Amino acid sequence: MTLSSFTSKSSLMLGKLFSLSLVFSVLLSSLSLSPVASSANTLIIGEPSEELTIHRDLFGQFSEHIGEGIYGGIWVGKDSAIENVNGIRTDVVNALKALKIPVIRWPGGCFADQYHWREGIGPREDRVSRLNAWGNIIETNQFGSHEFMEFIRQIDSKAYINVNLGSATVKDATDWLEYLTAAAPTSLAKERAENGHPEPYKVKYIGFGNEAWGCGGAMTAGEYFSRLKRYSTFALNLNPEQQFSGIDLLFDRGASNPHAMIKVAAGANDLDTEFTEKMMQLWAQAPGYLPIFDALSLHHYTMSRGPMSDSASEFEHSEYLRFVAMAQEMDTILKAHSAIMDKYDPERSVGLVVDEWGNWLKPDLATNPAFLKQNNTLRDAITAGITLNIFARNAARVKMANIAQMVNVIQAMVLTQGEAMIVTPTYHLFKMYVPFQDAQLLPVDHKPGTINVGDKTIPTIDAMAARANDGSVWLALINIDSEHTLTVEPVLGTVAIKKAAGDVLTSAQVNDANSFKHPNRVNARQVSFAAKGSQPLKITLPPASVSVIQLSTKAIK
Repeated sequence: MTLSSFTSKSSLMLGKLFSLSLVFSVLLSSLSLSPVASSANTLIIGEPSEELTIHRDLFGQFSEHIGEGIYGGIWVGKDSAIENVNGIRTDVVNALKALKIPVIRWPGGCFADQYHWREGIGPREDRVSRLNAWGNIIETNQFGSHEFMEFIRQIDSKAYINVNLGSATVKDATDWLEYLTAAAPTSLAKERAENGHPEPYKVKYIGFGNEAWGCGGAMTAGEYFSRLKRYSTFALNLNPEQQFSGIDLLFDRGASNPHAMIKVAAGANDLDTEFTEKMMQLWAQAPGYLPIFDALSLHHYTMSRGPMSDSASEFEHSEYLRFVAMAQEMDTILKAHSAIMDKYDPERSVGLVVDEWGNWLKPDLATNPAFLKQNNTLRDAITAGITLNIFARNAARVKMANIAQMVNVIQAMVLTQGEAMIVTPTYHLFKMYVPFQDAQLLPVDHKPGTINVGDKTIPTIDAMAARANDGSVWLALINIDSEHTLTVEPVLGTVAIKKAAGDVLTSAQVNDANSFKHPNRVNARQVSFAAKGSQPLKITLPPASVSVIQLSTKAIK
């Protein structure tokens, strides 16, 4: 997260964060919108010149101790009247399992640099209570390491643990990793067993701090890197199945393990390319046998004047197009940082990790605005689809992404209200995109119509194609035009496409949202298409919609 507190004393941080969003201010202050409809266009799907995998971790999630993101959203306790398994609410688990979530980042965010892991283990009646700056509420620490690991077990996901580099010590980080992952009977491993889990856990990713330039310590890149080196050297994964990372390479230069924990350094915000330049420069100068980090994070939220400045559901057509234009800026941002990383790492051994992204809007679903519980409309699903397509097209460098956040916070998949639960348009979008996990990106060539947004021109259709592991070909087709039904004619080499089927997500208005009274207002529905005689297959795209379509093909003899 990018705010450490919502008290009046935090105005300095707010001002800084708001200024970071000025990368878009010139665009937003001079919009003149005039949509231009396009005719049907041919969409040519080619074969890639090099194999590029859309890594499944691009569809990752993020869960932080903010408002109802954990308590009430995931954790209700074993004695709750809400159906649960080991204190974790069953309806949320069942909903999230359908998304096949590959990885979840926890416990923050800014909260990570205030979090002390020992306060969240052991008997719950003995756990330490703290004041959580997000809303000035009591953090009971009832949901700690074991509860998080139980949660990801229930939804069949993997752990991205963000350790405290801001207010804790290197020893705290090393002890936490030993507690979680040690298989040998160390004192910490025995303590973990006494707390209910004899077997070592697996940690796929470890993040060292969060937003070092802001709430993580207001450090320069040089200051952060100097601090990072000790954490990276000593905070090791001790699970035998994940060995050969970090200091292990000192003893075996050829050591490698595809299951080794991936070390993520806190990186830049938005277009702060100077931060990335310095981090990569220092990374390149470090001893080759001791990589300081395997991936570098990047945070970027879609918002006009800063966090919580845009209405979540009360907006005009021009505001919808404005957000689409802003969402497409993700491509520019990724390419800017990737170009710098390419200078120091031409082999692309360091991944770019966008572990906070999404539409950060005005909170309007909770009484405490610091809970960041906002409405979720069709617009959010469309911009999320555009962003996922951009990640896929930049998958040579981008290896993981984590939308903010999974439950009840910012652009959530799921909203809860007491015993009730609903899924959002963004949830449906992520469910539709499951076939793209670990699929091979295919190049797409098409000439869609355009929409003028001030001095910018955006396409009416955003398209992405991929081949799944079973050989099936999938299309993600986003009709950005909210006024016209559009048609595409897919072409796949010497293959005749006779049928296509999938799901489409749309609604009557782009600001339509699901609510506890109307939980299915925005929902995905099945669609199918068939070629007529010798004519090419045509796929129709409703206004303001996302369609994920599987092509049925037959080779032309």
